[in-house]
Amino acid sequence: MTNLVKLSKSKSITNYILFIVFLLFAIIQLNDPDGILWFSIYFYVALICLISNFKPIPKLILLATIIGLLIYSAFHFTLFVDYLHTENKKEIFGEMIYEKPYLEGTREFLGLLIAAFGVIYQTKKNNK
Repeated sequence: MTNLVKLSKSKSITNYILFIVFLLFAIIQLNDPDGILWFSIYFYVALICLISNFKPIPKLILLATIIGLLIYSAFHFTLFVDYLHTENKKEIFGEMIYEKPYLEGTREFLGLLIAAFGVIYQTKKNNK
């Protein structure tokens, strides 16, 4: 087996893992008040990861997706900064507390960054 085939199989496996991860992210969002929005975002990224195993996705679509995810994450950046200034960092793993909107904002910010990196990986995958 050549190195190129091994590399291709490795990236394909990684993409299947990314598909499952983002699909799980999407399903988990369905219990949120704005679950449809977040389900759509994560499901879209999951589909990009899956489809790119079978055919290349145009760079323009990938770049537009990355830019969109980063712009949307920028709206949550100040909440993330607020979280960084808190003493109890473990709160991020607990339930949403309405008096602390920075918790949900931080989760959304980090989720959008993870999604953006998932799509960025696709641009690297398409280059090889």
